[in-house]
Amino acid sequence: MIYKVAREFTPTPGVRSPKEGNFSGEEFLSKHLYPKMVQAIQEKFTLVIDLDGTAGYATSFLEAAFGGLIRGCEADGLKAIDLNVAKKHLKLISHDDPYLEEEIEEYMQEAAVPA
Repeated sequence: MIYKVAREFTPTPGVRSPKEGNFSGEEFLSKHLYPKMVQAIQEKFTLVIDLDGTAGYATSFLEAAFGGLIRGCEADGLKAIDLNVAKKHLKLISHDDPYLEEEIEEYMQEAAVPA
């Protein structure tokens, strides 16, 4: 399954939380990324996230969405997803910004380390 952020979520991603503005990383996580990731795990396929075509991403958006995917969020009913499981079922694509994939992987790694 290919999910194009610019087309299916927004071409103008916001910041971390809905309190800070529209199209937040937390909104993307809870309404789009998390449900699709759970489906990918259950149905044993790879979820491809195409990050191209947006106006750019705030680091807080990326950390909230992809770090949050690994950490989970009890308040939103999102269970943590094991980093190795996520890596097995998630592929990131960014031709516009080749470092974006690395940055997201770092947020996911950091979220996997117990506080």
